[in-house]
Amino acid sequence: MNRSSADDDALPSREHHEGGFRPMTELTAAHEAAKNSDITRGGPHYGQFIEQVRGLMDRVRLASPSDDLAMEAIGMLKQLNDKLDDAMVDEWSTPTWTRFDLPARGNITLPPYTIDHIDKQGLQARLTFRTFHLGGNNAAHGGQIAVAFDDLLGMAAAVHAGAVTRTASLTTDYRSITPLNTDLTAHAWVEQQEGRKLHLRATLHDGERLCAEARALFIVLKVGQP
Repeated sequence: MNRSSADDDALPSREHHEGGFRPMTELTAAHEAAKNSDITRGGPHYGQFIEQVRGLMDRVRLASPSDDLAMEAIGMLKQLNDKLDDAMVDEWSTPTWTRFDLPARGNITLPPYTIDHIDKQGLQARLTFRTFHLGGNNAAHGGQIAVAFDDLLGMAAAVHAGAVTRTASLTTDYRSITPLNTDLTAHAWVEQQEGRKLHLRATLHDGERLCAEARALFIVLKVGQP
């Protein structure tokens, strides 16, 4: 099925970006449109491409290569990087704007997650910290947990406000070990809005066990505000 003009209107462009940030309201519309239309950015193999990159990151995190293997890998990676130079696009054209069919939209800088539900009341998601996110003793790095919270809270804030938002502050409390390679659940929601200020909370659970929680302040950006 081909994309309709309404689907195209939901995609981000340089012209309608407020403050240079991704337009969450438009992304939500693109998410809904994607349920009934093709997802073409990056092509049909983009998900496999991202998964292989994630797999490489996992392996490199624990690798201790011999000199010969290191030199061989360096040569292969240089060749691959040279090839990927031909596929580079600007940030407005990257597939990670629209690939809601993929964990974390295919964004390798984020722990992979899947949104189960999102509306003005908040969002629920499932996520997994991979080997790449190792902090120590098979636990997720605290900074990676904060990265996950920041992205999910930002999405909840923007959908609640119907506008582009930016993080003003984020506090993460680590309540217990967050395991790697385990299906976890996250919940993010707005507790209060005061003008342009949004006060949010988020939790991260392994089953019934609370792993971490966060409090955040997001600011609704003015049109054109960086």
